[in-house]
Amino acid sequence: MIEEVFKASISLFMIMSPFSSIPIFLAVTRNVRNKLKPASQAIGVASVTLFTFLFLGREIMDIFNISLSALKIAGGVVLTILGIELVLGTSFIKAEGGDYSPAISLIGTPLLTGPGVIVSTMIFTEEYGYVITIIAALISLTASWLILLCSEYIDRFIGDFWRETISRVTGFLLVAIAVEFIVSGVRLTLIGSTYRALPH
Repeated sequence: MIEEVFKASISLFMIMSPFSSIPIFLAVTRNVRNKLKPASQAIGVASVTLFTFLFLGREIMDIFNISLSALKIAGGVVLTILGIELVLGTSFIKAEGGDYSPAISLIGTPLLTGPGVIVSTMIFTEEYGYVITIIAALISLTASWLILLCSEYIDRFIGDFWRETISRVTGFLLVAIAVEFIVSGVRLTLIGSTYRALPH
């Protein structure tokens, strides 16, 4: 169980990539001296989105008749795109002004809990069960919250060079995880096709 929790936690944490969110988080909270509230808001929204798909993901798959193999392949494609974006240093979205809460709309949903986290959570639920996935989600969300909370200190300590380096290494590892998802999905598809082709 510990090995599964560790693997799922590291995977979700890398997909969330909170270090990559630091520049945007600092930009949208530049006039906020205490980062506790916006960091908590961001993680709160991310948590609601993550746990919604964690508990209702299977029902969503049943409604749309989506198989685990298809979900793995689709998740692999999504993670590949996210990983390539991190490696190339492109931005997910650009911060814009407005009357909305930027910490919620920019950090919580599109960045921390995006398509990659949603799909991965559903896959981990199918593979490891609810308990392991919930523990892994709580660990990765807590770690992300701490990073956002200490974002000013982290940004000053590591600087632009190391922050970009961490993002690119994370992107490379994400692509590796994505390949594993795709290979596993293709394998399940081939096994299913072979089984259906056998005489019964």
